[in-house]
Amino acid sequence: MTLALMVDQALPLGNGEAVIAVDVGGTDTKAALFDESGRMLGLSRTPTPRDGGGTALSVIHRVEELRLQFAATFPAVRPRALGLLVPGVVDDDAGIGVLSTNLHWSNVPFKELTEELIHLPTTFTHDVRAAGEAEFRLGAARPFRNVVVLVIGTGIAGSLFIDGHAHTGGGYAGEIGHAIIDPAGPLCGCGSRGCLETIASAGAIVRRYEQRTGARLRGAREVLALAEAGDVAATAVWSEALDALALSIAQLAAVLAPEAVVIGGGLAQAGETLFVPLRERMTTLLSFHRRPLIVPASIGENAGLLGGALRARALVS
Repeated sequence: MTLALMVDQALPLGNGEAVIAVDVGGTDTKAALFDESGRMLGLSRTPTPRDGGGTALSVIHRVEELRLQFAATFPAVRPRALGLLVPGVVDDDAGIGVLSTNLHWSNVPFKELTEELIHLPTTFTHDVRAAGEAEFRLGAARPFRNVVVLVIGTGIAGSLFIDGHAHTGGGYAGEIGHAIIDPAGPLCGCGSRGCLETIASAGAIVRRYEQRTGARLRGAREVLALAEAGDVAATAVWSEALDALALSIAQLAAVLAPEAVVIGGGLAQAGETLFVPLRERMTTLLSFHRRPLIVPASIGENAGLLGGALRARALVS
């Protein structure tokens, strides 16, 4: 089997214990029940509860509501563990949500509080690390031992695997979106200037085009379509995003020497319009370094849930 075929196909979740996975996002919360054959049941998307400083507790209570809904809808499927995923800085080992500026929590013991409420063993991790684990075990990152899974959406974050093991750095590793590309660049929500995600995230691409033109767009796809049609501002914004991504990947190549960088998230849907020029620009920045393959993720928008299910199963297998 060629590498191209290997990275384009995803394995099914397979047999194991029934588990619940809940992926808390800044806007929506996705959840699903996985039965013993690995089927995803009752996939739902609901608004993430927002309650200022009480948001974390509201999220935990939403998890219990979802568990009860699954029990009522699928009474024959009895989950034995839960995989909970959240954004921000997450200490997997301690089970603590260290910081989420968007959802207004800091140092919340999510694992402990969730287990106390729902009475299920709970694994707790960053949403992108879970998606990366799914790609590493079931998807496009599967052929590699040293690989970065980069998710590009409203923001940018990564999941790192070194010698076949996830590297979390106490929750701080993988914040590639906050690696500084231009110290004099735009102010980031994190407080720094010129972070990668202020230039190359889907949200930044839209924002930067709107700032230059005064137009109002619905998403980065529209900017890309305008660039392909010859719009000067859109072409510049898209080219700057590609340059920033290429530089960031070249830095990863110099520091981590990954065999591959797997790119997922909304921006990856641009396909070869993204991947071809990105590969070319990265190559021009490297000299003696190992040149990582740059390939699309293969699992799709539910990669986080699958990663959460894998982690939950590991608790009880």
